[in-house]
Amino acid sequence: MSLQDRLDAFKADFQAGKPPYNVPRTVIETMHRATAELIASDAAGRALKAGDKAPAFTLNDPDGKAVSSAALLAEGPLVVSFYRGVWCPYCNMELQALQAALPTFRSLGANLLAISPQTAPNSRKSVRQNALGFPILSDPHNDVAAAFGLRFALPDYLVELYKGLKNDLPAFNGDPSWTLPMPARFVIGQDGTILYAEVNPDYTRRPEPEDMLPALRGVSRTAAA
Repeated sequence: MSLQDRLDAFKADFQAGKPPYNVPRTVIETMHRATAELIASDAAGRALKAGDKAPAFTLNDPDGKAVSSAALLAEGPLVVSFYRGVWCPYCNMELQALQAALPTFRSLGANLLAISPQTAPNSRKSVRQNALGFPILSDPHNDVAAAFGLRFALPDYLVELYKGLKNDLPAFNGDPSWTLPMPARFVIGQDGTILYAEVNPDYTRRPEPEDMLPALRGVSRTAAA
């Protein structure tokens, strides 16, 4: 089953109010409204695209170790996934799919990392829960996400909904701003050029890991030439 098939199956059950979520229809409608408004804002259209230069960044992993994009790019191309947090089931399914694709990425000389605004303990939970073998980095205040054009503020009505659902983003993220990154995936070449970019304001839609392979194989062919 593809990643998107898994996401669609989960979404269908969630929206049908099936256990364990048992979510009322009003909650679903509020989430739909927020997604539709984010799509209409064209926020994704303002994010970095293929051909742009990726901003350099250094962020901490769950153990407090600084991880530098420049150091990883010195080794080869870099796959970067921005996700919302361990509280998001769609993000967890995406991380699991990326983990399954990790051997393929490495065979093409690429490193993989994922970035979210959550605190180190929640990143450790991401690693444990999804059995990950690649770095999970914390992006305080979504500053690196903002540099990629991904940060957005939740509308007030969605903040109130999240509070009612006990989804306390300020506690998850150690940041009172109620901001999130749009889910996004980038392949960055060793010179810092973005070779592949997929940004979607609909958090239930994620690209397949295989979608990045042509860009990585193109880099491999160029390096071998």
